[in-house]
Amino acid sequence: MPLLPSLRTALPTATIWDAAELASRDPGFDARNFGASALVRPRDVTGVAALVRFCAEHGVSLVAQGGRTGLAGGAATSADQVICDLGGLTQIEEIDPFARVGIVQAGTTLGALQEAAAAHGLEPGIDLAARGSATIGGMVSTNAGGIMAFRNGTMRHRVLGLEAVLPDGRVFSDLTRVLKTSAGYDLKHLFIGAEGTLGIVTRVAVRLDPVAGASATALVGVPDAAGAQRIVRHFLGSTSARLTAAEILWRNFARLMQRALNYAPGQLPLDAPCLLVLGLGADTMETARGMLEDGLAAIWEEAGILDGLVASSDAQAAAMWRLREETVEIEHAHPMAPSFDVSVPGGALDAYVARIEAGLKALDAAYAPYVYGHLADGNLHISINCDGPVSHERHEAIEGVLYEGLREAGGSFSAEHGVGLEKREAYERHADPVKRDLAKAIKELIDPGNVMNPGKVVG
Repeated sequence: MPLLPSLRTALPTATIWDAAELASRDPGFDARNFGASALVRPRDVTGVAALVRFCAEHGVSLVAQGGRTGLAGGAATSADQVICDLGGLTQIEEIDPFARVGIVQAGTTLGALQEAAAAHGLEPGIDLAARGSATIGGMVSTNAGGIMAFRNGTMRHRVLGLEAVLPDGRVFSDLTRVLKTSAGYDLKHLFIGAEGTLGIVTRVAVRLDPVAGASATALVGVPDAAGAQRIVRHFLGSTSARLTAAEILWRNFARLMQRALNYAPGQLPLDAPCLLVLGLGADTMETARGMLEDGLAAIWEEAGILDGLVASSDAQAAAMWRLREETVEIEHAHPMAPSFDVSVPGGALDAYVARIEAGLKALDAAYAPYVYGHLADGNLHISINCDGPVSHERHEAIEGVLYEGLREAGGSFSAEHGVGLEKREAYERHADPVKRDLAKAIKELIDPGNVMNPGKVVG
């Protein structure tokens, strides 16, 4: 029997789209997301398990998808593959305000969890610009980071337990909801960051934290990343202030955003080699603003601050954050621009940026990269100021400049976007060879039929 009729017979309660239906829908960030022969949206974990068993029995490869906001091609599909869409698993099953735990299904968006937790004075301790569409299951599968990782860690640190459907259809259930457990191998970590290659995450126990009553935002101009880091250390060392965000924007990126967003000259303090967007939490807005103003005044000379502005309204704060979060403007200015996502040890940021700027200019005198990211954990996003796609040889040469020495220095060629398809070759060139061997052995053990998201991460 052909694939589509067989799927409909095996999964009568699931929503199923064929290739023609997929072609008429929005695939999300990556047009390759909807290259499959069919999309199946089960209603529950039982339906996910039935779909996985069907694919295993028929030798059909399966790609799990959530909000389709991934930037590394981890959800890309091709003909004869089937998509397992988690959009039918969107329940927030429980928010326990005493234990500070949320039990959510994998298709729940980050924004929905944030809203449900906020009703109890809590938050999931992680935030992304794509909060309205990124799903918890997808964030687990890519080990998402975001702007609060320096304080609260990545998804790996927020997940207490999870449930996942294995490649043979069995359900791995480890919905531990306590922090302390020392009961042998902590197998949930196999699925965090695995990009759906070992199983499909269906439910997650997420650790929650108390939310600050209010927050204040500042935009600060500094001569370099070292000055910005002095500011961050000052606020992290305070016993009364709660630093919630520290985002850095190098001048080339900030100028692009200023033009794209039509910000008038002088509207914000934008004319500095580096800009720092700071978020500070406190019980009230007035307290947060006061602490932000006092803290900046105290560190002004030591950090070499050139200019600064504490937002006096929600609208002004939003304007500051748009500078950092509306990164789609890079794509508008340079369609399919080559983009990268690295982690650099904190003390090496200025030297790293200077080195890559020089190295990229040696490749092409017109290259002036857009650099921005999460200052306090060293995660930089880098886009090249050219239209793509570039040739394979040029892309490899750019990677050579950006990734040189990162692993040896303790950094990473992939910080928070995952490996997917885009960084498969970089993974083979730059990941530790013993790590690669172990990952391949785990993949072959758990998924010997290569059913789950083949070709991603481990190949």
